[in-house]
Amino acid sequence: MAYDRNNVFARILRGEITCNKVYEDEHVLAFDDISARAPTHVLVIPKGEYVSLDDFSAKASATELAAFIRALGHVARARGVADTGYRILANVGRDGHQEVPHFHAHVVGGRDLGAMLPRR
Repeated sequence: MAYDRNNVFARILRGEITCNKVYEDEHVLAFDDISARAPTHVLVIPKGEYVSLDDFSAKASATELAAFIRALGHVARARGVADTGYRILANVGRDGHQEVPHFHAHVVGGRDLGAMLPRR
């Protein structure tokens, strides 16, 4: 899948849409999810044009990869969930219900999140 430069996260990165920034560095932007599912729900996105985790892991530089992982930890500490626990979630593709075609991870916490997936 080709990267869509008009997706909502690309527009946020260009400053066309505002966000509540939680963290930013040269390679990463983190901001509050406007449809929060928990007291802490922050989206962490690379500034590069990556469609999915697969795309990011295959094409990003070592510096970008490290910055992304460090940003996840920074957000957890900044939002006070590092000690109590949190979840990092990245939806990929149609079956994973990825809604925005720009790689991103959700840092979710601030309450008991329950089981990861319902049992079948």
